[in-house]
Amino acid sequence: MILSIGLAVGFLAVMTLFLALLLVFAERRILNYGSCTLDINDGKKTLVVNGGSTLLSSLANNDIFIPSACGGRGSCAYCKVQVFEGGGMIGPVEEPYLSPEDIKENVRLSCQVKVRQDIKLAIPEELFLAKRFRGKLVQKRNLTYDIVELRIALIEPESIEFVAGQYIQLESQEYAGRDAVMRAYSISSIPSDDRHVEVIIRKVPEGICTTWVFEHLKENQEVFLSGPFGEFQLTDTKAPAVFLAGGSGMAPIWSILREMRERGDNRKAFYFFSGRNQDDLFFTKELFALEKELPNFKYVPCLTREDANSNWQGERGRIPAVLPKYIPDAKPFEAYLCGSSSLIDACVDALRQHDIQEPNIYYDKFE
Repeated sequence: MILSIGLAVGFLAVMTLFLALLLVFAERRILNYGSCTLDINDGKKTLVVNGGSTLLSSLANNDIFIPSACGGRGSCAYCKVQVFEGGGMIGPVEEPYLSPEDIKENVRLSCQVKVRQDIKLAIPEELFLAKRFRGKLVQKRNLTYDIVELRIALIEPESIEFVAGQYIQLESQEYAGRDAVMRAYSISSIPSDDRHVEVIIRKVPEGICTTWVFEHLKENQEVFLSGPFGEFQLTDTKAPAVFLAGGSGMAPIWSILREMRERGDNRKAFYFFSGRNQDDLFFTKELFALEKELPNFKYVPCLTREDANSNWQGERGRIPAVLPKYIPDAKPFEAYLCGSSSLIDACVDALRQHDIQEPNIYYDKFE
């Protein structure tokens, strides 16, 4: 009796293993999509890729880098492309990020589109110029208690062409069981320094990439990045400009202002920077020095939580409250904003109340 039960149990175990192997084999057969063709921009570029990966990664594996700030999780909505054929149904992850107009224009999140068949798609032409760079971290310095500046010397390719205001994607490395990810950071260096890339990074609690930057990345370490990306940049209209930022939102504006100095751009300009207290300020001496080099430029740091009894002689309060003191009529201005969603939304509302024209508001919002 015991022998019979043992044989029966053994038989069931063998059959269970057999069925498991059969399911694995079947799954592999089902997921083996073979070679698929990606037709980009009406045949401007055609790629043959192995099916099964996302459109975002398939393009990246062929040196076409679509911006993605969330590492492909479908939470940033930066990786939008137009997919005309072969993209499948819109999934629940991407649906909240697609407006009715997006859907009408065949816009999809490339990180959520699986390559299972031939795909016809369109991407902005400038993305063909984005590259993956290998570099070396030559300097890592603390700017505040939670913000660092990285200076990266480019090795291959050895130079980068970008417009002040654009951003790159920095690739972290695996550490402590955390996967490698890509995160977007604005370039803070100036375009003429084309053999280096500088970025300003604020630490995010539990952030995969920022934890790697602050706790694991060392000087002289090899790093990888891709770019440049983005359309945030100063126009050539020569209209007076108002810049507004907080925290690491300083980065693209720091690049733009220094290029203005380099080009001798003397348009009227104000820069309002928001911090909680004096510990949040950085590049303060350099920015006040710019007032002497750019005679029509004014730097206005605004502190929201500075101790009432401190030695601070500057502005106190949020930017929207301070703004009218310097710009009672914003109508002729162009506005350039970079920072958190809450900061940008509040500043945009304040600018509207002071008659700035909607087409003249440009922003780079951190999600």
